[in-house]
Amino acid sequence: MIIELLTDPHAWISLLTLTVLEIVLGIDNLIFIAVLVDRLPPERRDRGRQIGIILALATRLVLLSVLSWVVGLTEPLFIVFDHGVSLRDAILIGGGLFLLTKATREIHEGIEGEEEAGPEKGKHAGFTAVIMQIALLDIIFSLDSVITAVGMVDNLLIMSTAVILAVIVMLVASKPVADFVSRHPTVKMLAFSFLLLIGTTLIAEGAGFHFPKGYLYAAMAFSVFVEFLNTMARNRRKRIKSV
Repeated sequence: MIIELLTDPHAWISLLTLTVLEIVLGIDNLIFIAVLVDRLPPERRDRGRQIGIILALATRLVLLSVLSWVVGLTEPLFIVFDHGVSLRDAILIGGGLFLLTKATREIHEGIEGEEEAGPEKGKHAGFTAVIMQIALLDIIFSLDSVITAVGMVDNLLIMSTAVILAVIVMLVASKPVADFVSRHPTVKMLAFSFLLLIGTTLIAEGAGFHFPKGYLYAAMAFSVFVEFLNTMARNRRKRIKSV
């Protein structure tokens, strides 16, 4: 079977397409991990980030191994306003609410934290607490990712390989992303706004409103581009002042 897959061009096309899609779907997961590990002491951030991404991989592979259960998550449990609410919907809504709450609190602390922090200013979050939050949201992001994979490909080996390759890319990209977010407060605030956007999208998906993620990622990419221009302008002004 493996030899047949290796010689089948359709299998390679499916693997490439699914891997790219899994990488794109992992962007929100990567942003969340980056902003959370930034609350850890500097010497523990690399370890926290690596554990978070390994948990993301483990969660995706576990969900792939119980495909029948994952597919069953879409079966309606009860009806609300003519919308059949499934366990998947409930999980997405819960994850969305968690993201909205977390991002709002982080934005509040980032803007007004200096006045309220007092003697605790600069205090870092607990390692276990951060890992637990990452693990919780890994389930939400992995669920969406795996359901997408199931809808595109019917071969478990291809799905698992695509997930592993996507997570390897996340692992390589995670440190530059996390370091950049940590160095630039405005980028960190932008990341929190992305989490608000992602949380709202998850709630909408759970409530039965399909929102094409291409629009979401296009909006995020445009915001990043604008912030990139702002950063270049700030650096230019600094160079002019230093002359």
